Amino acid sequence: MEHRTEFDLEVSQNQYLSPADREVHAALVVTARGEASPGAEPEVAQVILIDCSGSMSYPITKIGAARQATKAAVDALRDGALFAVVEGTERARQVFPGRGLAVAGPETRRAAKDAVNRLSAAGGTAIGSWLTLAGRLLNDHPTAVRHVILLTDGRNGESAAQLDRVLAEFGPVFTCDARGIGADWLPTELLRVAEALHGTADAVRAPADLAADFLAMTRAAMGKLVPEVRVLVRTTAASRLDFLRQTHPSEADLRGEVVDERTTAFTTGSWGAESREYHLRLAVDPTGLPTNSDVRVARVDLEVRAPGATGFAKAGGARSVVAHRTDDLELSSRIDARIAHYTGQTELRQAVLEGGAAHDRDDRGATEAAWGRAVALATGLGNRKVLDRLLRLVDVVGAPEDGVVRLKDHLAAEDLLSVAVGSTLSGTRSESVVEPGARPVAPTGPDVVCPECSLRWPAGSAFCGDCGSPIAV
Repeated sequence: MEHRTEFDLEVSQNQYLSPADREVHAALVVTARGEASPGAEPEVAQVILIDCSGSMSYPITKIGAARQATKAAVDALRDGALFAVVEGTERARQVFPGRGLAVAGPETRRAAKDAVNRLSAAGGTAIGSWLTLAGRLLNDHPTAVRHVILLTDGRNGESAAQLDRVLAEFGPVFTCDARGIGADWLPTELLRVAEALHGTADAVRAPADLAADFLAMTRAAMGKLVPEVRVLVRTTAASRLDFLRQTHPSEADLRGEVVDERTTAFTTGSWGAESREYHLRLAVDPTGLPTNSDVRVARVDLEVRAPGATGFAKAGGARSVVAHRTDDLELSSRIDARIAHYTGQTELRQAVLEGGAAHDRDDRGATEAAWGRAVALATGLGNRKVLDRLLRLVDVVGAPEDGVVRLKDHLAAEDLLSVAVGSTLSGTRSESVVEPGARPVAPTGPDVVCPECSLRWPAGSAFCGDCGSPIAV
């Protein structure tokens, strides 16, 4: 029996523009619903890229944890899944199978784990080369859900331009979840990889945490329903596209592909049963719009590449983004609640990164000011994921929403990396946003547990804030 995935697209905005306004903002909420029937799951192909550079042996627990995590991921592959394991140093070397991708089953899992047990740490770091080999292996399976796990403990030894060329080449090919372990990798590099390849980036604070993380990422890949979804934005003579950014479950700029003079397509990677949110901004000239009339300034469509297909088909109905020129300042000054939430998330990320930069230059006052502002913003936004990371670095003085903090002594490098790479995490979905002036009511009851990664979340959470899996309530 085949499975069917349905997509819903919702647009939220304040369409009213004053004569001085030059921008139209809209929130796009895309939700996928469906479930694969047993035996009819989409073809899936996964490549695991393990950093085996010399630094992975200091301490020796890092390479040991990498072996254990890789074996946990291999065990989590469903029967019939395609997979490979790649050793990454100053070059990429496929350690299992000898060529191409193996089909997961008892014998291949056992052979793969035997090969993983022989991984050792020696050499340099060339992330672009690792991704290139993964892309070549996955290129032979164009209709599959294609997923890569990348683990590194160091900084890429290639030029930024070389890595960017690789990311541009394989952005439409596979999704990559990137993880940093230890204290010597660069958050900006992993975030660039995750953004370009539609995945996630995060820090592994302790080697013992790595196996659970690999297990969760592999289970999420096995649960994908469609290999690819595209968001198409078509402007009009009255508008110009400024940007489309993903805002949930993490912030990421999307690279658009020009389809024609007015249409841009944004690839978003593979999807399971989940919701994602996007911030669309258009440039308009309100003097060219009629007064007191709704005018469509963009159309948004979804296109899906179904399992087994190489082409895209429309999914769900098209939605319009409209503009309404008005002299009523009360109407034009309203801010859509979702857009306000997205703007707050962007401010939070900037505050976190400003604090990190100030800490790097030993400016304690500026660090406390920026991270205090970040604590206040995270508290107001309900972004527990970023707040928890900040609280490993600062002590809060008074109420968190006041934004007064004191820097803790002897900060761990792993915690500094964790808060930097986690600055893109967007916490709760905007459906929980309340209108200005209303006071949120916290759900009561016991915490809920994610069925995929076993993390605990506050009562009432519908989705896991870490892996994005739905939580039955």
